[in-house]
Amino acid sequence: MNVYTNSAMPAESASAPGGARAYAWVVFALMFCLLLSDYMSRQAINALFPILKVEWQLNDTHLGSISGVVPLTVGLLTLPFSIVADRWGRVKSIALMVALWSFATLGCAVAANYNEMFIARLLVGVGEAAYGSVGFAMLVGIFPKHLRSTIAGGFTSAAAFGSVLGVSLSGLVATHYSWRWSLGLMAIIGFVLTIIYYFVVTEKRLANARPADARGTPTQERVKLTPRVLLSGLFPSWSVFCAYLGSASQIFVQGTLFVWLPSYLNRYWGMPVGKAALVAAGLVLVSGTGQLLCGVLTDRLSGASSLKRWNVAIGYCLLLAVLLAAAFRLPPGNLQLALLIPAVFFLASSFGTCGAIIAEATPSTIHGSAFATLTLFNNILGLAAGPFVTGVVADAFGLQVALRLLPLAAVLPLSVYIIGRWRHVAEARRRGGV
Repeated sequence: MNVYTNSAMPAESASAPGGARAYAWVVFALMFCLLLSDYMSRQAINALFPILKVEWQLNDTHLGSISGVVPLTVGLLTLPFSIVADRWGRVKSIALMVALWSFATLGCAVAANYNEMFIARLLVGVGEAAYGSVGFAMLVGIFPKHLRSTIAGGFTSAAAFGSVLGVSLSGLVATHYSWRWSLGLMAIIGFVLTIIYYFVVTEKRLANARPADARGTPTQERVKLTPRVLLSGLFPSWSVFCAYLGSASQIFVQGTLFVWLPSYLNRYWGMPVGKAALVAAGLVLVSGTGQLLCGVLTDRLSGASSLKRWNVAIGYCLLLAVLLAAAFRLPPGNLQLALLIPAVFFLASSFGTCGAIIAEATPSTIHGSAFATLTLFNNILGLAAGPFVTGVVADAFGLQVALRLLPLAAVLPLSVYIIGRWRHVAEARRRGGV
């Protein structure tokens, strides 16, 4: 049965020419900047809460809703929109996404009341829903397999950098001009990047930039899939399911720390709110740097071997669990911070590893859908569940106890990665690969 409809590229034995390699890195830089713009537009509103609360007489529920509606919309729409992008074309889909979230951010800047702001923020979420997954799928197609963890870690680290940059820049502009100019600036950045993207990225150039180890495989065009075939493509084996689940359960730890660290520093370190937020933002930057560098290190250690990627994921997660356990057993102080810094470095260390494993095991024609599934797992089981569960435990026993229990949560992804490695070896032996 022919599952995917596509056209085949002629095989070439020669490696990609220098111009094609340079173009691939140009596309990577542009896609990285687009993800920065994505998270700047998403998070900039958080710095404006004190102003909007007074100007529009809003309560905390209103403020939480205009912030939370974006990730909620992203979580709900990422998979269906990625499936559409896989069918309609990733280049055109990304251009439409960036234009939409930029126009929606401009709508936020001119909103006259809470209702208009809520609708505009919802549209921001619609525009951003599938960019991360479709953008990553595009990048996977133009880089060789031995660089996939580097690309995954580097690309997704833009989320952390964009979050910090968006909040900081938004607050600075609002202080000197107005909150409307803060959001207007985010929209302008998006429009400029849309224009650059339109002239730089084309299907023909992407096809010419494909690496030699992918040129004998079909290139992504239109896809005709039944739900059953799509499901089997997204979950071709138990090891791939473990990659989805392992990544999400590690993001559970990351989401918990990002949300609760400012409160922890305020309550138990006695830091003022502003200083606690600044220190927490610094730790977010450390996490983003770790996400990038761990991706590079994974490729150096693993090459194109999926088995070695499983080994690296296990090692990263073990380091995370040990460092977190040691940090939260110490009393608040400089020594605890000295251990928290390397601990958060490994918070998202395995995202690039899991992304590369999933890319290797799933058909290239549905990579957008596969990475959307990874995003769905990460958001629902990780970013949403982690802060909520920790909040429940904190209400019952106190936040300090809840965070001291957090290293136990790192045992779950560690166990999943061990099981995933075992299943990968068994599956490879059945295929005659081990």
